[in-house]
Amino acid sequence: MHERYAIVSGSTFETEIGYARAVVDGEWVHVSGTTGYDYATMTISDDVVEQAEQCLRNIESALTEAGCTVAEVYRVRYLLPEREDFQPCWPVLRARFGSVQPAATMLVCGLADPRMKIEIEVYARRRL
Repeated sequence: MHERYAIVSGSTFETEIGYARAVVDGEWVHVSGTTGYDYATMTISDDVVEQAEQCLRNIESALTEAGCTVAEVYRVRYLLPEREDFQPCWPVLRARFGSVQPAATMLVCGLADPRMKIEIEVYARRRL
C-alpha cells in the first residue's frame, strides 16, 4: 500500500476552507490552486508578474516538502480573471517550466479574492 499525506503551508485559507496546499499519494503529488499570497505575511502584490513569482515559490515549497521538484511537474493549470494578464507572466513561467514542458491549460475565470490576479495548480510525479 502506498502512502498518502497532506502538506500544509500555514495559510489561513487552508484552515478556513478545509484543504491542504498539496496531497501526496504514493508517487503522485497534487498541488492545490496556489495564489500569489506570501503566506508568512499574508500579503499579496498588486502586480500580476510578482504574484506569478510568489505562486511558483509557494508551489516549489510544497513540491520540495513532497520530495520532488519542478522538473517532475507533468501538468500545470493557470487561472486568471483577466486574459491580458497572462502574457506578461510568460517569462516567469518559461523560466520554471520551459525545459520541463508540462501539459498546460490557461483558463479565464473569477478567483476567490479580487486582489488575486493569477492562480496556478500543478501535478507532479515523484521518482521513487
